[in-house]
Amino acid sequence: METGPFDNLGWIEIIFSGAVALGIGFWQLWSVNKEIAKDKEKAAAKSVKQESEEE
Repeated sequence: METGPFDNLGWIEIIFSGAVALGIGFWQLWSVNKEIAKDKEKAAAKSVKQESEEE
């Protein structure tokens, strides 16, 4: 049996799906890290404000 050029399209689907999944995963990681940095900045500003009020 002869193999045609479209017999192995499953690999293309696997690679494409993996790339999309990795892209979404890295986007979520970046987004969460950005939110954590914002929360740390807010907490630091709040602690500085509380320290200045105590004095």
